[in-house]
Amino acid sequence: MLIQQNLFPENLQLAEIMRLNESGIDTGDIKNRIEEAIQTGIFSQFEETFWRELEDLSRKPSCYYEPSDWETIQQLKPSSSPVKEIHLDEETLFDHIYGAWLGRCAGCVLGKPVENWHREKIEAYLNSVNAYPLTSYIPQRTPFLEGLHLHPCHLVATLGNIHFMPRDDDIDYTILGLHILETYGKDFTSDQVALATINNLPFNLVYTAEAIAYRNLINGLLPPKTASFHNPYQEWIGAQIRADVWGYTNPGNPPQAAEWAYRDALYTHTGIGIYGEMWAAACIAAAFVEGDPQKIILAGLNEIPRENRLTQAIIDTLNWLEKLNDWRGVWELIQSKYGHYHPIHIIPNTCFIVMGPITGEGNFEKSICNTVMAGGDTDCTGATVGSIIGAICGSKNLPEKWIAPLNDRVKSLILNFQDVKISDLAKQTVKIINSDEYKR
Repeated sequence: MLIQQNLFPENLQLAEIMRLNESGIDTGDIKNRIEEAIQTGIFSQFEETFWRELEDLSRKPSCYYEPSDWETIQQLKPSSSPVKEIHLDEETLFDHIYGAWLGRCAGCVLGKPVENWHREKIEAYLNSVNAYPLTSYIPQRTPFLEGLHLHPCHLVATLGNIHFMPRDDDIDYTILGLHILETYGKDFTSDQVALATINNLPFNLVYTAEAIAYRNLINGLLPPKTASFHNPYQEWIGAQIRADVWGYTNPGNPPQAAEWAYRDALYTHTGIGIYGEMWAAACIAAAFVEGDPQKIILAGLNEIPRENRLTQAIIDTLNWLEKLNDWRGVWELIQSKYGHYHPIHIIPNTCFIVMGPITGEGNFEKSICNTVMAGGDTDCTGATVGSIIGAICGSKNLPEKWIAPLNDRVKSLILNFQDVKISDLAKQTVKIINSDEYKR
């Protein structure tokens, strides 16, 4: 039986200490006491005592003001990006929506084999198969090289072995968002997001913050409490990977995309974890009416508070890109300032998402490849960048070598969407956009 070890109580508590420290909260000697209890085999006797101490610590003033309630977020953000009407005929609108779906799938498949690898390990592997710098899907290496082998479950995402978009949580959540809109309409609630999740996704195939929120819901908690109770992953990337469909269904309307993303994120995340999804949804909405990656990124920033760790990281990355415009040099600066965060944390991964399209100059291949070669949660970051550039380009302008292997087919866990055409997902998205219920 496969068990997610990061859900073990002792690992959750050590992760919570890391989260508190990253928030500027002094946790004293509790880490040493937990580790000693683990080593001496008495942790279970003191588990609840440690949780109470950690909860008390979490109520201490943080160095950062990163509220999670909608009203305060609205007060702290800049002026929203202007809503731009989409002046596209239905065929052209479909082409750009389809491009976004295809781009997400391609970027996800590209990053899947090296998920959570560090940049140096990715480079070493790619050099071992004569594929550095990356210009295609990642080749499988045979024979295996110790320390540089791909997990067997990822071989379906390697060059020559791709015949569809394989099931992946990054795509499950995008499809789930479509299901939520079709089931509950544009006024869906965070409670309905939670219900749709547990009705469609088995517990052992959701991870980190989503797994904790899922467990909290089953134990009787409701959003937003599901996001914060014993959840050290509430600032990781999990909410951001669910952002895309809110951008797809609000083309040209970043404020509304961000608001829908907020309702989705509230079930599993707090603070900058929420902002990460709002920002990405707004960026994708803007990408349907704006072709400049930097302006798209700024449109996303208009929808989240001005002063917080995520906003600062995005601004830092933009400033470094202006000076260097070299992804390797910018990566070094990102690593220097933000490398202490976990590889699945929202901050470094968002930096890589910002870096890809700008150093790629809007070119689909360069954008997703530069993002994935940076490391971190590569299937997530590659997918988000794929959505942005795919929305800009449209399906007809995406390179055939990236799109043809997908065969217009995606697999998922979502009821009635287990094996569907990607083009059908795009058609359903356009249908939602054109529905009288959803029109502004």
